[in-house]
Amino acid sequence: MTPPSTTPTSAPGPDVFARDCPSRPLLHDVVSRWGALSLAALRDGPVRFNALRRRIDGVSEKMLSQTLQTLERDGLVLRDVQAVIPPRVEYRLTPLGADVAERVLALIDLLEGSLGDVQAAQAAYDARDA
Repeated sequence: MTPPSTTPTSAPGPDVFARDCPSRPLLHDVVSRWGALSLAALRDGPVRFNALRRRIDGVSEKMLSQTLQTLERDGLVLRDVQAVIPPRVEYRLTPLGADVAERVLALIDLLEGSLGDVQAAQAAYDARDA
């Protein structure tokens, strides 16, 4: 007979389906409308705020600023302030942010490539309920 283990059991890992799991707000930050678009837009390298705002059509200055602060806090984006006059600020992805951005872009590619099927399903659904 083997004696009971005295090694402490490790806590279960993150579970996004659990209400209090810290991965849930992170998932929200990444897949929110402005979060996903910001990560995707930063994939090609450092971008200044106004260029990023022009790239993400429809985002307000306030929402983009809040989104970038959130992604910076999450460790996905770096804010680089260059000591020149006037100050120059650029945003870029961290290594983790680049990995996440690649996966977001894969999802975007899948959705854009399937848009015809989605629109056909929507039309069929709408016709069924009419």
